[in-house]
Amino acid sequence: MGKIRKVDMVNLVMFFFSSQVEYWFEEVKNRLIEYFGPIDYKSEILDFEKYTLYYNKEMGEGVRGILISFERLIHPAQLADIKNITNNIENGFAVNGNRRFNIDPGYIHHMQFVLATTKMWPHRIYIGKGIYAEPTLMYINGRWKDYDFTYPNYKEEEYKKELEIIRLMYLEKRKKFLR
Repeated sequence: MGKIRKVDMVNLVMFFFSSQVEYWFEEVKNRLIEYFGPIDYKSEILDFEKYTLYYNKEMGEGVRGILISFERLIHPAQLADIKNITNNIENGFAVNGNRRFNIDPGYIHHMQFVLATTKMWPHRIYIGKGIYAEPTLMYINGRWKDYDFTYPNYKEEEYKKELEIIRLMYLEKRKKFLR
């Protein structure tokens, strides 16, 4: 029988995207801080539309995004609640049912990057409250490795480099919990 161990705290990360990403992030940033605490990293603006046109009808053309990291570590069991909060924020700014932006929360652990989603798929694991966890990347042999099902943007080095910066920040934060 395996021994139950203490679960590692993880680094909350969100991918915030919109056709007007700078504007909407500034509109929503304080709300995110209110719920999740200080933001300690914000990436450069990343192209998103080259990977999918799925959101163009809802948000308009030119969808781009930013990856953000939060200073406070979270317990991974909080992910379902966090996804429901971000969904509520998105819906609060929607016009005629169309979102102006999308917030995809997830977390970085030293070995993995996990996203939250409302959609079931064979590789996703139900974590409660209508939310599934999607293992998106694993960290192995000193680099991020994607899976066959990883979203195309997260397969790109541009995104992996940003996640590596956040991972290194997380490793420093994590040391406080391992003492």
